[in-house]
Amino acid sequence: MNSFKDVFERYHWDEIKAKLGKVTHSDVLASLQKKHKTLDDFLNLISPVAATELELMAKMTRQLTQKRFGKTIQLYAPMYLSNECQNICTYCGFSLDNNVRRKTLSDTELMIEASVLKSMGVSHVLLVSGEANKTVGISYFLNAVRLLRPHFANISVEVQPLSEEEYLQLHQEGVYSVLVYQETYHQEVYKEYHPKGKKSNFHFRLDTPDRIGRAGIHKIGLGVLLGLEDWRVDSFFNALHIDYLQKQYWKSKFSVSFPRLRPAEGIIEPNFVMEDKDLLQLICAYRIWNEDLEISISTRENEKFRDHIISLGATTMSAASKTNPGGYAVDVESLEQFETSDERSMEDVKNVIRKAGYDPVMKDWDSAYSGI
Repeated sequence: MNSFKDVFERYHWDEIKAKLGKVTHSDVLASLQKKHKTLDDFLNLISPVAATELELMAKMTRQLTQKRFGKTIQLYAPMYLSNECQNICTYCGFSLDNNVRRKTLSDTELMIEASVLKSMGVSHVLLVSGEANKTVGISYFLNAVRLLRPHFANISVEVQPLSEEEYLQLHQEGVYSVLVYQETYHQEVYKEYHPKGKKSNFHFRLDTPDRIGRAGIHKIGLGVLLGLEDWRVDSFFNALHIDYLQKQYWKSKFSVSFPRLRPAEGIIEPNFVMEDKDLLQLICAYRIWNEDLEISISTRENEKFRDHIISLGATTMSAASKTNPGGYAVDVESLEQFETSDERSMEDVKNVIRKAGYDPVMKDWDSAYSGI
């Protein structure tokens, strides 16, 4: 059975880092001029020297995004189901070693949170939880999806890695997309960030998108936690992963997210600081390399950055996010996974999108027409 591990093991972190340092300005210009971009072109566009062409890259990104996605931004909101977690992760507020009150939503609480989101006009909800298989395992997720599906046009999940059979069950219940982040592709230091719990198994997590793809999930979302390791090298491996998946599971769509480390309970300081201009360069590189890739921007980013990125590559944005279980109504003081930066209401974000000349989309399709 094919897996990304076979591709991953042909590349080495230090070699990619060295290649990034050798990219010339001529290499960057050549990549920008090519009609069909390769992974080598992506590497050139995220290199340090490519920052000198950021204005041109931004112009190309705007044109390519409008050509493929039009002037629309799809909006969604996360619903955190539980902050219980059996992993120790040095960067996460939900980490097992944080001595905090834990909370898992009951059926009644799920519906209360759903009613608040619906009152905000939300039709696309992302279900998120900590990784605690006994408390919030597949049975809990299937039950939550069954309860919520009549109330939302689009349900996505971002939970612990599951088996192929479990992803198939979610697919059959109507889950549209699954997001899973490797956090970092630097295998040698991965264990330092994940010293305890199932998440410490690097290769099990690495193979997760393959299991999602084989289960037939409509959309697969990837990303790395920006700030753990060198963002350029990590992003190359993330693009390598996307490239493999698109060829292997061509019926699925793909998205990329850009979570930067944010303050949270017990969190470490970023190992690598990523400036706004770096994030813009990375977003542009993804769009120029892959015109079909959906690009998602969360409320981790500040208002100013999010306002500007509307016309510079974003296709999907969260808004009015609460990152704690029950955060919208049930238990507003429960432990959050991280602090959000953009705390504006859904309506405020919609108005900003309209002011930029774009259309905020709350519901772009209905499961009644999908054959699910």
